[in-house]
Amino acid sequence: MAHDPLEHGGPLPGTGLPHDDPMAATGLPRDDPLSGTGLPHHDPMAATGAARDDALSGTGLPHDDPLTRTASADPAEAGGERQPRTGALERDPHPTPRTGTALGAPAGRREGREKVTGNARYAAEYPVPGRAYAWPVPAAVARGRVTGVDTAAALALPGVLAVLTPGDAPRLGETDDATLAVLQNRHVPHRGWCVGLAVAETLEAARAAARAVRVHYAAEHHDVVLRPDHPDAYEPEGGAQPGRLEHGDPYGAFAAADVRLDTEYRVPPLHNHPMEPHASTAHWDGDRLTVYTSSQGSTTVRSVLAGLFDLPEEHVTVVAEHVGGGFGSKGTPRPDVVLAAMAARHTGRPVTVAYPRRYMPTVVGHRAPTLHRLRLGATADGHLTAVLHEVTTHTSHVREYVEQAAVPSRVMYTAPHLLSSHRVVPLDVPSPSWMRAPGEAPGMYALESAVDELAGALGVDPVELRIRNEPEREPGSGKPFSSRHLAECLREGARRFGWDRRDPRPRSRTEGALLIGTGVAAATYPVMIRPSTATAQALPDGTFVIRVNAADIGTGARTVLAQVAADALGAPLDRVRTEVGRSDLPPASLAGDSSGTASWGWAVHEACAGLATRLAEHTGPLPADGLLVRSDTAGRADADSPYARHSFGAHFAEVAVDTVTGEVRARRMLGVFAAGRILNARTARSQFVGGMIMGLGMALTEGSTMDAAFGDFTEADLASYHVPAHADVPHIEADWIEEDDPHLNPMGSKGIGEIGIVGTAAALGNAVHHATGIRFRELPLTPDRILAGLLSER
Repeated sequence: MAHDPLEHGGPLPGTGLPHDDPMAATGLPRDDPLSGTGLPHHDPMAATGAARDDALSGTGLPHDDPLTRTASADPAEAGGERQPRTGALERDPHPTPRTGTALGAPAGRREGREKVTGNARYAAEYPVPGRAYAWPVPAAVARGRVTGVDTAAALALPGVLAVLTPGDAPRLGETDDATLAVLQNRHVPHRGWCVGLAVAETLEAARAAARAVRVHYAAEHHDVVLRPDHPDAYEPEGGAQPGRLEHGDPYGAFAAADVRLDTEYRVPPLHNHPMEPHASTAHWDGDRLTVYTSSQGSTTVRSVLAGLFDLPEEHVTVVAEHVGGGFGSKGTPRPDVVLAAMAARHTGRPVTVAYPRRYMPTVVGHRAPTLHRLRLGATADGHLTAVLHEVTTHTSHVREYVEQAAVPSRVMYTAPHLLSSHRVVPLDVPSPSWMRAPGEAPGMYALESAVDELAGALGVDPVELRIRNEPEREPGSGKPFSSRHLAECLREGARRFGWDRRDPRPRSRTEGALLIGTGVAAATYPVMIRPSTATAQALPDGTFVIRVNAADIGTGARTVLAQVAADALGAPLDRVRTEVGRSDLPPASLAGDSSGTASWGWAVHEACAGLATRLAEHTGPLPADGLLVRSDTAGRADADSPYARHSFGAHFAEVAVDTVTGEVRARRMLGVFAAGRILNARTARSQFVGGMIMGLGMALTEGSTMDAAFGDFTEADLASYHVPAHADVPHIEADWIEEDDPHLNPMGSKGIGEIGIVGTAAALGNAVHHATGIRFRELPLTPDRILAGLLSER
């Protein structure tokens, strides 16, 4: 690691601030603590990023609570019962270098004004001269073969330039992702598969042409129904985690347990539905290809397109400066970018492909349905002896993807006998893929619901049962935790939520026709860090430019990376400019698995620390092109860690169940998280709350149905697939405890984009059980299901 310029005498390079100035490390002018935040100067709460009724800046926790000072404070000091410490840290002989203390300020989003004024350009909005538009033709059978395509009527329409079919579309190179091999053969693996592409002068003409194409099929028998006893089910071998993990004698231990719970839960298919649909604009200049696309990782898009079109990577430029959300569905290239490039090559014109909302469920991935069987064995005093979590899910015949929803059972609770396994069934369905917190979101819904059931069977408080089963080491791997403060999150959340005033008896609180209940669930998500590169440049005018091919998918990456840079440089935040979202920038990992800031920030910090050292050693004016330092974290960011690294959290929810209509209304929700060092209080709170709202949708409104006869999802738009609207969202609080974890990255940060959704659905489901006394085992908890349950109890 480069030498810290703060150790030298004299002013901080590039700032003119003396080393003993307490404002120097923050990068904020001494007379203006709000510079760069976008908050009003007269607001006393503005500098904290906290709500105005919140007593503590940045955390939402009261000043007299020792958790506000350190996450490892002894609970006895807070007036609570002393608990044995779990997950004790072992000293790392090579701890990750750490940053200074400037991070955490609630700086305002740098691109916010561009977005709210409409100046931020998205993939389909770039003004490319001569642009044409393309519209896909989706397959109308669930399985079969294209026997003929009649394009005459389509080509006769005004403004139509071409119709690409499997017989005449440009040939593509080999790819590891078969979902991108569009129009390469006549096989139809599922309904909605692209079997043609109409290209025209206008979007309307392209749509009309696509509808005029007549495709003839030889239909084949299809199978789209997932069931646990499917004869084609198998245990997957690959994936991020082993498909099966077994310790001890889980079957024998479960059979011998004092208290046993054997239950099942079902999570339906779910769809990502980002605000900006998947779209791409492509144009060729000789053998050079430029695409504007909506992607969570343009470095990957560049390499994939180079392979598909047999180009050197330096001949491909991918621009994704603004991305209107993705939730995982834009983590890898989707067919829109390939179709746009194919059409542009075929017609010699720039071409835009933007998927209609109704097409997205079949072509951009979805969260696969999961069938869970949970068996929990415990002693009479509530200590788990056996955990068996078995999941069955589906994949497509195009590409294997496994929703590893049993993995959380390898992380959460002490159990000497453990089984965590997956079985996957290949069906004639669209290919599933990543969706926010893949695996953890559905897996923790099932596990945390089962733990709530076990607490009822034991007569133990659900918060206490979770704390009672805190592990010393990660159960699945045996590694020590780099940090684990789940118990603190549970206790602090319970205190703030008023859990001690809860009557544990189901159906014990009513308000007329409403049944009121409260629930709790834990949350976890792994720490993921990937190699990235970045450059830091000091210019003669005293400003700095940070370049890294990060993707800002609405998370505020530009802003936080500028804060990381300002911290490492000891420079004011307003002197730092960040450039992201272009493949000609230093290559970086994708925005996924909550790994973006942790990965990119490491490279940015290292480049800036190196630049600060060079500036400290430099004498005289800077050269015209400034000084430049490059960092590459390969071999370190992706090195195996001796620690199990995870974020943790606790969710609390209160619901009202209408016994007349069956409607469930969430009244209030609270999440308390332990996610390392929070780098920006404002954007972090937004990420936590956003995840919790998505979990609210998963619990109460979002669900998709596979039509067995038709072979397609019946909920294909936002009228039938209901994401939470303003009226659905209650009072939500999201806060965190301070956590110092030296085993992560120089910032000490963990990912926060996905931990918010994990556990939310279980907390709401547990609250519904507490309100009604009925355990609902399938999501979402819609009025028809609630009414059926209530009527069955009469």
